Parts: sequence; structure tokens; C-alpha cells
Amino acid sequence: MRTRVKICGITRPVDAQEAAAQGADAIGLVFYPPSPRAVTAVQAVQVVKTLPPFVTVVGLFVNATREEIRVVLSQTRIDMLQFHGDEKPADCSGHGRPYIKALRMRPGLDLHSMSEQYAEADGLLLDSYKRGKPGGTGETFQWDQIPTDMRKSIVLAGGLNPENVEQAIHQVRPFAVDVSGGVERDKGIKDGSKIAAFMRGVEHADE
Repeated sequence: MRTRVKICGITRPVDAQEAAAQGADAIGLVFYPPSPRAVTAVQAVQVVKTLPPFVTVVGLFVNATREEIRVVLSQTRIDMLQFHGDEKPADCSGHGRPYIKALRMRPGLDLHSMSEQYAEADGLLLDSYKRGKPGGTGETFQWDQIPTDMRKSIVLAGGLNPENVEQAIHQVRPFAVDVSGGVERDKGIKDGSKIAAFMRGVEHADE
């Protein structure tokens, strides 16, 4: 089965169209105001309406209140939620959408335990740990930290780019990969040639 791809941090309709045209399975919209890739619900509407069918729209939140999430869901199409903060399982459920939980790979993190804790999640997204940053570090982590029996169910993130994605997939064999800064020419502005190169790397790894 081929590795799925999510292009995260989309801020412009043209970038969403480019991601879809290059074969991305999902795009990520960041609803976290401190992020340079953040969008409002109004901006999200403009992005989403340009997408063709069968591209999953993932809404990323960081320690948002249930009301903040409800407002976004009431205004634009979001197919799946991604929680990238310190949310407990109870915070992630009950929104009427499937969700994935992002985990930052700090030393000593027990992924088996976290998988049991977030048993209702559709998957776990593994990102690099950097103190004070909930994501978007642009740095990789030691992929051998991922237990081999979990690899086919995780989304691999953290510092992926066109140059290392093929190696990452060969080494980890994740269900999916997630990229943001690695396919940008500026924060929040995607680069079509980098998206194409990233997708080629995924394709080569799956051959």
C-alpha cells in the first residue's frame, strides 16, 4: 500500500490546488494564531472550496477550547481534526469528526502507552520535540525511537523535505508522511516545484 501524504500549513487556494494536483491525499489548515501558517475560518473557506473531491481537509488546533473548534467547524469544511497541543483524550473527542493526535518525540515518551491512552484517535502523528514549540520545528528526530510494531499506523512528521523523505519512508515505513516547511519558499507560502520533488521522493520510496 502506498504511503499517504499530507501537505500542512496551507494558507492560499493556489497552494491547495497545487498540492491536490501533485497527488497529496490531505491538506492541513492551521487554526493556531501564533503560527506563521495560521488561517482564519474565512481564509479556510476560500482554500477548501478550490479542492477537488477526495482530498481530506485536516484542521489543526493547539489547546483550543471546544467553542473555538465548534466555531471553525460551523464555518468551513473540516474532515478531520489534528490536536497538536497538550490535549487529553476527552478534549479530542466529541467534536463530530475523527481525529489524530500529534506527539512530540521527547526522550522517554512511551508510544505504546500513548497509543492506548488515545485509543479513539484514528492515528498518531509523530513530530520533533523542541521546548516551547508545538510543531513546525523543521527538525527531524531519531526515527529508530518508533517501535517497529507501530510504524504502519503512524503519520511521520518533523523536518521532512524532498531530500530526506525517501530515506524516511524506507527506514520507518509509516502509514503517511506530513510536510509543511520542507515544501515552502517562505513560511506559509508553498513552492510547487518542492511539492513535486517531495511527491517524487514518496513515489520512489514506494517502488
